[in-house]
Amino acid sequence: MNVNLDKNTTALIVFVIAAALLSTAQTVVTTGVVGIMSDFHVSSTLAQWVYSSFLLVLGVMIPISAYIARRFKIRKILIVSLIIFLIGTVLAFIAQNIFILILARVIQGIGAGVLLPVTQIVLLKIIPKDKWQVYMGLFGFIIGVVPALAPTVGGYIIDTMGWRVIFLLFAIATLILIAIAVLFVKLDFETGDYPLDVISLILSIIACVGLLLGLTNFADYGAHLTTTITPIVIGIIALVIFVYRQFNIESPLLDLRILIHKYYFFGTLFSSILYFTMCGLYVLMPLFVQGVCNQSATTSGIILLPATLVMIVFNFVGPLLAQKFGVQKILILSCIFSIVGYYIMSTYTASTSMEYMIATQIIRAIGAGLGLMPAVTWTLSVAKGNIEDATAINNTVRQIIGASGSAVAATLLTVFTGGYVAHNKITVGAFSQTSLFMAVLCVISLVIVILFIKDGVEDTDEDSPVEETA
Repeated sequence: MNVNLDKNTTALIVFVIAAALLSTAQTVVTTGVVGIMSDFHVSSTLAQWVYSSFLLVLGVMIPISAYIARRFKIRKILIVSLIIFLIGTVLAFIAQNIFILILARVIQGIGAGVLLPVTQIVLLKIIPKDKWQVYMGLFGFIIGVVPALAPTVGGYIIDTMGWRVIFLLFAIATLILIAIAVLFVKLDFETGDYPLDVISLILSIIACVGLLLGLTNFADYGAHLTTTITPIVIGIIALVIFVYRQFNIESPLLDLRILIHKYYFFGTLFSSILYFTMCGLYVLMPLFVQGVCNQSATTSGIILLPATLVMIVFNFVGPLLAQKFGVQKILILSCIFSIVGYYIMSTYTASTSMEYMIATQIIRAIGAGLGLMPAVTWTLSVAKGNIEDATAINNTVRQIIGASGSAVAATLLTVFTGGYVAHNKITVGAFSQTSLFMAVLCVISLVIVILFIKDGVEDTDEDSPVEETA
């Protein structure tokens, strides 16, 4: 018994450390974009794909993670994911042009895109269900704080030694982790000879790439036919065919039937709306601070940094409170903080002080931090089906809806201003209207919590489809 506990604990620690390292790769290169532009003599539009390509691949890999976790041994997944990430890291270190560097980031993204959701699956399988909130909160804190600090640490390294050193350090750390995994990780779960539906795989890739690419481009290019509308349309068509196929084949890539059960459905909907508003906020605030208040990009970052750190802390505190007082009470509190936060945002003017914005953004961040991890954990705990499918579906839906949050926020602001963000009363009013829209979404979330998110249902055998709630 003790050996099994030691084996589980060792595996979980290695997985979490590996996930933290690989998640750092998302943000650490953002401060190196200017240096990359200079070294390779490319535009900022092309250089930003060093960052965007990694995130895009992460989103594509999430639906596939359920199949991989069911089909292959956990130990093998860990080692192979790290090796793939290492290959991408070494290629990035030696890259002689921007296209090789982007390819390297894609390869890194494949490794990270498999390992991050599988780590969540490992945690949920090892930890007893009654302790999920605590450990998911700790996992959310670790995965949140490391990427948040990465640009600062990465910026120092890049300024003093150059951007290639970042990838050299990643390579060394990954090599050490591979050695540790080979020597000490002995955990394996039962797997089966689960068939891969290649058509579903292709459809999921097309759907995720199309939707994520199009929605992400929307914030930068607007309703551009080539870069925005076409990818979204292709993505939607592929998604519709994918969903239809999953319900009509014997061995689906993702068991979407989980979504017909009301508690899982509304839990996923709640966390998706919350993530939507969070992603929209990270577009709105920089636009307001820079476009309306005429402040620098650095100032907009300073305004959001304390709130980001508070949200990360509450990613851990929220699940602890949910464990003690019940998830419904904490999510109601989350919605109240969020509603108040977005309402206060609607009162900002061009003369609003930086200190006031920092303080009021913290209110909104407490709401986001209190809500996300407790909602995700509760949703997975009530899922009727494989935890692999439940995790993959929940993460995929949040990823796509989150991407749409950025696009919708930018679009609403543009529509309300009449097409141009500037230092004028019209843009202030547009920002206010967009903030109120976010507040209304939080009110809808509050209604969902009151009606559908209940304490104790994870311990019952209730299996109610969504249609029964009508």
